[in-house]
Amino acid sequence: METSLVQKNRWYILAIMCISLFIISIDNTVLNLALPSISGSLDASASQLQWVVDAYPLIFAALLITTGAISDRFGRKRLLVIGLALFGLGSLGAAFSVSIQMLIGFRFLLGLAGAFIMPSTLSSLIFVFKDIKERTTAIAIWSTIFSIGAAIGPIIGGFLLNSYSWSSVFFLNVPIAAIGVIGVLWLVPESFSKNAPRPDLIGVVLSIIGLVSLIYAMIRVGEVGWLSYEVWISFALAAIFLITFFLWQKHIPNPILPLEFFRNRSFSGANIALTISTFAMMGSMFFFSQYFQSVQGFKPIIAALCMLPMTPAVLYSTMQSVSVNRKRGTRVTMAIGLLVTGLGLFLFSIFVGIHTDYYLMLIVLVVLGVGTGFTMSPATNSIMNSLPPDRAGIGSAMNDTTRQLGGTLGVAILGSLMNGRYRAGVGALTNINGITSSMMEQIRSSIQNAHILAASLGSSLQNMVVQTSSQAFVNGVQTSFFVGSIIMALSAIAAWFMLPSREKEIESRKQKGNEQKQ
Repeated sequence: METSLVQKNRWYILAIMCISLFIISIDNTVLNLALPSISGSLDASASQLQWVVDAYPLIFAALLITTGAISDRFGRKRLLVIGLALFGLGSLGAAFSVSIQMLIGFRFLLGLAGAFIMPSTLSSLIFVFKDIKERTTAIAIWSTIFSIGAAIGPIIGGFLLNSYSWSSVFFLNVPIAAIGVIGVLWLVPESFSKNAPRPDLIGVVLSIIGLVSLIYAMIRVGEVGWLSYEVWISFALAAIFLITFFLWQKHIPNPILPLEFFRNRSFSGANIALTISTFAMMGSMFFFSQYFQSVQGFKPIIAALCMLPMTPAVLYSTMQSVSVNRKRGTRVTMAIGLLVTGLGLFLFSIFVGIHTDYYLMLIVLVVLGVGTGFTMSPATNSIMNSLPPDRAGIGSAMNDTTRQLGGTLGVAILGSLMNGRYRAGVGALTNINGITSSMMEQIRSSIQNAHILAASLGSSLQNMVVQTSSQAFVNGVQTSFFVGSIIMALSAIAAWFMLPSREKEIESRKQKGNEQKQ
């Protein structure tokens, strides 16, 4: 496609990239509300449902660095079309699944497809938008779509499940994927990296095993806690393979992840900040949905609507972050975002209670949305602008990997803190007459199971179990969000010292521009 035509269609190309990104960002959050229906229809256990959710991010995050390198070498448009087609086919397979094992298998396929799609969307934008200011705006819109998709996923799921079966949350992806394929083939130019390394099979194997082990360990922490041998064996495997991967990348002449990228403060500092920001966003959304449904007693669609105000807050603050970033620099903008996000977590730890008024939760949602918007777009922009355009696939893959790792860490770490406090809190029911040891196991497993059990008990025991489990959950959330707020404050300080000043940022961009002209 001619350069002039590409420039003329660049905003339409951005729209196609956003459509492609949208189905990825809503995939897990739209699914969460369908889990009870899936459990009843396919006779799935709690652990199997966990894998329905986790199969997707597990393979997705593990393959991103590899697919980013592949897209640089073999063509970003080509990989994007393949990814969208696989996503549509995987969604059809998931919708028609007749067993839980079949559904989990197609969720793995969707994770593979997502890993093909996401790096190609962002790296294609870097190729299309040559002007730095326009590129910054395009990246801000791209980041906003990702955040909005994650936020409105539960709302879409709530409306679909109100009228249709659980399969509808997968059928939704098919027409979107088809529109994406047509739009990419019609408008998006093909782009390659002249200097992309040949496929490094050893590096690919080491990175995949290492990342799968790491993400698996983090997922299992949320299920079985930090004291499990399985968790620590997985962490040990992750450490062995990832350290070997980095040593191998240092040894070979054409690595898929050049380690010199991390010497660039804009690249390394932004990756850390993005990880922590996603940690807060996904961790908080995980608790908000449970709090509104299990403690406040709202129906899924009402709980989803309660979380909706976070979306316009993210949208508004993301667009505002563009102007602040230009005037004050990435360091100031991201430090503000991380501090505001920490404030939101701290306010939640103070306000949360069994009978908390919604307006207090509304304040928390807006504050968290503003903090998230001020962090994610500048972080993505800093990562992508710190690398040469011909390595955009690797930059996009690192950006996407940190998002996935941050979200998984948020759910695992904050969830582990909450579960520990919750289990200690419901321990008060141990010696109550009428509550057996098997009942206590069900109560300890989750607040949802505690409430299900309570419904089968007499009125006095029912009220006691509901009240105790709800208070234990609230206490756990208070602890986890207070710890989360401290982590955010420390990360804001780290970002301030790691990221370059605005003056050095401008100087680096000028130097990079001169190098590209030469």
